[in-house]
Amino acid sequence: MNALDLLKQQHDEVKKLFKQYGKLADHADEKRQELFEAIADRLSAHASIEEQYFYPAAKAEDTEDLLREATEEHLSAKRIMADLLDMEASDEEFDAKMQVLQEQIEHHVEEEEGDLFKKVRKLLSKEQLEDLGVQMQQEFEELMENEPRAQVSAQTDHAAPI
Repeated sequence: MNALDLLKQQHDEVKKLFKQYGKLADHADEKRQELFEAIADRLSAHASIEEQYFYPAAKAEDTEDLLREATEEHLSAKRIMADLLDMEASDEEFDAKMQVLQEQIEHHVEEEEGDLFKKVRKLLSKEQLEDLGVQMQQEFEELMENEPRAQVSAQTDHAAPI
């Protein structure tokens, strides 16, 4: 799968999970916790493959500022997820933090799919995007086997290098 298609697919999956979360009843704490964990796992694994594979491959003079902003957005999301991991779904602040996380992710996705993806299409060949996609998909699947959200708290000191 093409790397850009893979990332877009993952963005869409998380968007659907956030939508499901938003429809839950106030006291459906167990289901809210379950959906948060699914979102956190996917976001953690997604950020990891972007930082390890996609961003380095996409690094060029006209993408560097976008990549720096993207890694800072990842850091911000990781910090919110780390807070949420230390909370119960029944906590008063849980839903507010989930809303902020959703808004930040939506903003990040909009910039990534709008600005960065256009530049990457010009920067990398179709073959390069295919090869990168295969590598990223394999890594994502491996990460998803071991609750990637568990690694988030250790990744909140500084943004990933590009």
